[in-house]
Amino acid sequence: MNRWRSTGALLFITAVVSLTTPVQAADITPIKFTTPNGMTVLVLEQHFLPIVEIHALVKAGSAYDPPDKAGVANLVASLLDEGTTSRSAKQLAEQIDFVGGSLEAKAGEDFTTASARILKKDVDLGFTLLADVLMHPAFSKHEFERVRSQIQGEIASDSDDPGHVAMKAFNQLVFHNHPYRWPAQGTEETVGKITLADVQSFYAKEYLPNQVILTIVGDLSVEQATALVQTHFGSWKKGTPQNRTTKKPAVVDKKSVQLIEKDLTQSTIVLGHGGISRNNPDYYAITVMNHILGAGGFSSRLMDSIRDKQGLAYGIMSHYDARMQPGSFWVNLQTRTEATNQAITGVLTEIKGIRDSPVSDQELSEAKSFLVGSFPLRLDSTAKLAQVLAQVEYYGLGFEYFSQYPKWIERVTKDDVQRVARQYLDPQHYALVVVGNVAKAKVRQ
Repeated sequence: MNRWRSTGALLFITAVVSLTTPVQAADITPIKFTTPNGMTVLVLEQHFLPIVEIHALVKAGSAYDPPDKAGVANLVASLLDEGTTSRSAKQLAEQIDFVGGSLEAKAGEDFTTASARILKKDVDLGFTLLADVLMHPAFSKHEFERVRSQIQGEIASDSDDPGHVAMKAFNQLVFHNHPYRWPAQGTEETVGKITLADVQSFYAKEYLPNQVILTIVGDLSVEQATALVQTHFGSWKKGTPQNRTTKKPAVVDKKSVQLIEKDLTQSTIVLGHGGISRNNPDYYAITVMNHILGAGGFSSRLMDSIRDKQGLAYGIMSHYDARMQPGSFWVNLQTRTEATNQAITGVLTEIKGIRDSPVSDQELSEAKSFLVGSFPLRLDSTAKLAQVLAQVEYYGLGFEYFSQYPKWIERVTKDDVQRVARQYLDPQHYALVVVGNVAKAKVRQ
């Protein structure tokens, strides 16, 4: 289930890739074409190491789970490598292990990914196995029952983690009538309702070649990649994509508080509200603003105020989860129970502060330097490149993204930061979840 399979040779080659071959963002210009059955294919030749990454993005994630059966997309993805009509799970594992490759599948909120990483000499096997799990999953009753039970066990163990509990409750408040309110893996209750027929139906409706973005990165020519795609995916029958009727998440228009009792010495706090979609034109200004506020580690305002000056938390971060539809913004931390109200007040003070006054020249400069400087690290392996390429295509960002990202970040001004802080941060209307000793915390509501 969502296994990572690999042996030493490929791991070693992968580990040295960034040491021997620095990726230049401006050099990332993939060849794009559409197959007769509607599959979008992106090929990026990189011949410095004999590795090929084959990465399939299927435009179906947990946001498209049937009502009251959250977790179907995740269960489908988890079963892909648990046996096909011609190979058992053991045979799949042995064949990919024998050549030192890897095979992986994972469902997220907006999409599912399945990928194979392989040495160039074994590339035909990589295509064979990836195509087999995508096109011919067996969905045997035995594996379905076993994997579903395993997922339920993982969900149950998560209920002991106050961070998981807090985020689950936070998403319920922020996305209360939207599929994003559920964890991608579902809940014990919803997963228990899922039948094998649900899994088979979801797969049949959603796993279509014209719903797939296939990215191929590595030591392979465009001609070789094209031939392999045709050989292994050419027989996949095109279908009619489902009508998407999901509405955008409703805006949080009031302060909502949920207190969850757990006998702990610390309070786990999550505070935030709705966020933005990935293709929002303000994404880059928000990225800079959020880095200054709380995503920038020890240089962020939240860390400086809540951790260093007030000593209320070991760590604190703010996040923007940008998805196909507007995601969420949140701040999370843990603090001693008696300091719960002080920490919440401190977070709201910093949110108000970045809205009310321009950031300093130094803050702006340091944030932009970090974001521009760290960008190549997101592209320093074939696996990362294939993932990012697929998402750039999925979100419609355009391939100029790779050369323009640094310029878009550099273009952000202090006025931009304050404008987006005022527009996208709301210290009056937010969801607040506190997990801990409720009686001692005495959270003001």
